[in-house]
This record gives sequence, C-alpha cells and structure tokens, in this order.
Amino acid sequence: MMSEPSLQVERVDGYLRLTLNRPRQRNALDAVLQGALREALEQAAGDPAVRAVLLRAEGAGFCAGQDLGEGFEFDGRSAEALTAPIAQGLNPLIQALADAPFPTVCAVNGVAAGAGFGLALACDYILAAEDATFMCAFSRLGLAPDSGVSFHLPRLLGERRALALAMLDEPISARQAEAWGLVWKVAPRDALDADTEALTATLARKATKALALTKRAMRSAFAHDLREHLMFERRLQMEAVMTEDVREGVAAFQERRKPAFKGL
Repeated sequence: MMSEPSLQVERVDGYLRLTLNRPRQRNALDAVLQGALREALEQAAGDPAVRAVLLRAEGAGFCAGQDLGEGFEFDGRSAEALTAPIAQGLNPLIQALADAPFPTVCAVNGVAAGAGFGLALACDYILAAEDATFMCAFSRLGLAPDSGVSFHLPRLLGERRALALAMLDEPISARQAEAWGLVWKVAPRDALDADTEALTATLARKATKALALTKRAMRSAFAHDLREHLMFERRLQMEAVMTEDVREGVAAFQERRKPAFKGL
C-alpha cells in the first residue's frame, strides 16, 4: 500500500491549496516535505492561473518545526554539515514563500513552533483557530532562531517583544497573537477552513500583479528614506499602469460597476 504524500496539492478556482500531511509527526518539516513545498511554490509562481496560495495542515497542529529526527547526528559532523539542511531546504523554502508573486494565506489550526512558526510568518496573512498557539522553541534546544523568525518578529512586534518570545520560548495564544498583530484574524476551529478558503478566494479575484507590487512596496519600506521610497513607489506604479487589470479597474470605476480582474 502506497503511503499518502506528505504534501497535498489541490487546484481550486484561481488558487492553490497546499496541505501539510504528516499529522503523526505534527507536520514536522523533513527534507521531502520541504522540497515538495518549495517545488509547488516555484511552479505556482510561473503559472498565471495561480493567483493565490492557501497553506494549511492536517491533524491537530499546524507544524512542529524542522524534523530533528532526520539526519541530526552530532558525532564527527561540522557546524557546516549540521546546518546544511537550513541552507539547502529551509532557507529556499522561506524565500520562495515570501517572494511569491501572489497573496499567500496560512491557516494555523494548532501549534506553530520553530520553523513552523517561521513558515507561517513568511505568509502574507495568518488566520488562526481559537486554540492555536505560537512559539519560537529554539532556545529550549540551545539553538538560535532560523527560518526567518528573527527577521519577521522584530518587524512585526518590535525588538523587545521579539527578544522575549525568542529567549523565553513561552507559547502565546491565538488571541494574544491577534492583539499583537501577528495574525490577521482568529476564527472558531470549526470555521477556520471556511474562513481561510473565503479569504483566499477573495484575494484570487483581485488584481494579482498589483498585489505583488504592493508586497514589494511594503517590504521595502524600512530599507528607504522617504525620498527614496517615493521614487520606488513611482517605479512600481509604472509597472502597475501597464497591466490589463488597471485598465479594467479604471473602466469599472468610471462605469460604476465591480471590476472583473484577470490577474494580467
């Protein structure tokens, strides 16, 4: 009997649903799952029919982080060898998720820890079940943060709260994460799937290229002073005004109707 794939890839109208499918391992990220996720994201990035991605998980939790039961033997191995899975697997995966040229939505249905926390933080939107929890989980193993956690947390929370989360490794609830701005919304567990599907479908109907440009603008904000950023915004707008969707958006505004964007 063939085992089920560790990643389920499903095409929905306008978007892609990616489901982590290692529930017995709490969806820990082994090399196979990391590779499958990265491949799915890279293929989606080149497919104009994909206008959004929904990342979710089977089982009671979202993702327990990197699978430390896979090739994590210390004896005789260098630091470079021990951290090779980060350079070869986790880093390209987080980068592919952050660089996706369309909106990405993450449904956190339970614990998101370590690299699983990083996976969620790399998405544009996080919706969390009421009983979901988030934690860094690195320092309890004697490790420093990876998977982009130390990049995203200070930007979202400020340095003090980010340090406290990373050093103390205390889990925070979905409601606390919502209050701090880590997640977009909290939903009852039995409504999480419907809410995330609805949000992803809504995003998939918008002007995809304009949303990609919006992501670039927001994520470059802290790298520029105002003068530089105003010039950067204009360069992005030059790309936007040449799309088919902006023509449709302006026409719809003038005709007082809803636009029918195609992502072109």
